[in-house]
Amino acid sequence: MSVLDDIISGVREDLSVRTAEAPLAQVRARALDRAPAADALGALRGDGRTLSVIAEVKRSSPSKGALAAIADPAALAARYEAGGAAVVSVLTEQRRFHGSLADLDAVRTSVDIPVLRKDFTVEDYQIWEARAHGADLVLLIVAALSDAQLEHFLGRTHELGMNALVETHTAEEVERAAAVGSRIIGVNVRNLKTLDIDRAVFADLARRIPQDAVTVAESGVRGIGDVEEFAAQGARAVLVGEALVRGEDPEAAVAQFRAVPVRDLPGLQQR
Repeated sequence: MSVLDDIISGVREDLSVRTAEAPLAQVRARALDRAPAADALGALRGDGRTLSVIAEVKRSSPSKGALAAIADPAALAARYEAGGAAVVSVLTEQRRFHGSLADLDAVRTSVDIPVLRKDFTVEDYQIWEARAHGADLVLLIVAALSDAQLEHFLGRTHELGMNALVETHTAEEVERAAAVGSRIIGVNVRNLKTLDIDRAVFADLARRIPQDAVTVAESGVRGIGDVEEFAAQGARAVLVGEALVRGEDPEAAVAQFRAVPVRDLPGLQQR
């Protein structure tokens, strides 16, 4: 069993508990009672000149273990926003990342910018649940979904006025993401089966992403040098967790990353 398979198995077990406690009808009602979702796509497109930053509230990871205690996720998110983050990402997977929906609730009340619910989406329920807790985006991992699931889940997010960060790892997954009309496509340079990092994969996959989609570089950011490299290779946004939660001044780090200019690359496909 791969690491991704193992994580999803745990996600399904935890999901079964939540669905028993809060039936879909109840979660749907809460989701539909929320104020409209924020425009995450517009936030990530930004001014078109400098990089957008998705700053992550992340306590732990399968590859590194404990990263930071983060006693006050709301305060951390507020610092991200003050630094100019376009989006705050909140891990809600509890077994490997030690996140929770309570973290999502806390962050939602502390910032005005869009919030990404970062989890392993395998059921429609989770998208309704994300909106019920105020998320504006969800994560859809192409490697974890069939084409039919990917299209359905993406449609559900749009139906609820939300957006999805559609995560890819291979050229074939980029093609699948583009085929269903994904507007925000991430390239994760971490192999979710082995957890190895290979930053070299980003440049090739970024060129395959349709020009009208927002290209997001995920994982592997150690500092400003990696951010600049991803931007030079076509990233319009970068998702950063570990480097921020382990750093001394997350607000200043976000501001530094946010100032990196983006670069237009030739040869990007059109839809």
